[in-house]
Amino acid sequence: MSNRGMPEPLSVDVPLRWSDMDAYGHVNNVQFLRLLEDARVVALGAWFDGQELLHRGVIVSRHEIEYLAPLVFRPAPVRITLWPSAVSTAGFDVGYEIADPPAVGSRVYARAETGLVAYDLGQARPRRLDPGETQRLTELLGAPVSFRWRRR
Repeated sequence: MSNRGMPEPLSVDVPLRWSDMDAYGHVNNVQFLRLLEDARVVALGAWFDGQELLHRGVIVSRHEIEYLAPLVFRPAPVRITLWPSAVSTAGFDVGYEIADPPAVGSRVYARAETGLVAYDLGQARPRRLDPGETQRLTELLGAPVSFRWRRR
């Protein structure tokens, strides 16, 4: 992941659960979405004052995950590094890299991106990001996710 010349992305250590494993003995692909969500909730709280954006309303519009290596259960958490990777008038993308924390190793298990849409909970419909939200996301904007399939 290269964000040279861009704001430093946020890193969140997320613990694994024994129940994350599947019959093959590795963390199930669906559980990666939970890991991303756990990190994303922390990040939105850090990027915006507390949980302000979550309380105003934001919903997931899409996920894209590229699995790079099997992840097996261990007591050590995974480190999820995340950053806003695109901003539009009504939403934004969050890029992720799921890897070992430095004390554990250097393996990268997955890269991912989530599309988020600002949402008016009272009206039950999408809304535009307000100028403050757009400004904050733009200040944090990092590089697009470097998926292997996009390099072809």
